[in-house]
Amino acid sequence: MIRQLPLEQRYDKLGPKVIEALKKRYFDAYYCKTKEEALQQILELIPKDHVVSWGGSETLKEIGAQELISEKGYQVIDRDKAKSPEERTEIMKHALLCDTFLMSCNAISEDGQLFNIDGNGNRVAAMIFGPKSVLVVAGMNKVVKNLNDAVHRARTIAAPANIQHFQNMKTPCYTTGSCADCISPDCICAYMVTTRISRPANKIKVVLIGENLGF
Repeated sequence: MIRQLPLEQRYDKLGPKVIEALKKRYFDAYYCKTKEEALQQILELIPKDHVVSWGGSETLKEIGAQELISEKGYQVIDRDKAKSPEERTEIMKHALLCDTFLMSCNAISEDGQLFNIDGNGNRVAAMIFGPKSVLVVAGMNKVVKNLNDAVHRARTIAAPANIQHFQNMKTPCYTTGSCADCISPDCICAYMVTTRISRPANKIKVVLIGENLGF
């Protein structure tokens, strides 16, 4: 018998409790021990006739979700296929009317609330209104004790890491790696959204994975 590592043990104990908290808030929620299990769960949650799109997500990249969905023959709306910034913006607008929208989450509180920071707003806009179904995929490293900790995690860990994807951003966190609560024109913390419940019930589906994924 292979002994679990302490972090794996913690995730397997805490994960199901977070799932129950999410369900009390009307999210459709699932705990998967590994990314392989999560990929199968994701496929089960997307009807074959759905048009699928996604927001920027390191987690989705790490588990290979976009590639798998494309391989399975789903019709996808992919902003990365754009040939210009203007076309990319139009594709992002079109994605708000897809059937299933995939994204990750910057932080999840143990009592089942989601917290997200967004620069352009397309990711949080899709979560709030538009797609028939929203599928949130997150590693257990995103789980924190309460909503205050969720805000702190998103602003001081997720955002300073995420901005490093871009080139020559004029923000303190791009330069130093630390949040300075800036109001720079390049700031990617323009929109901060707390999702307390899923309305309508089960529209937002959360797949929580017992691994460290994304940032």
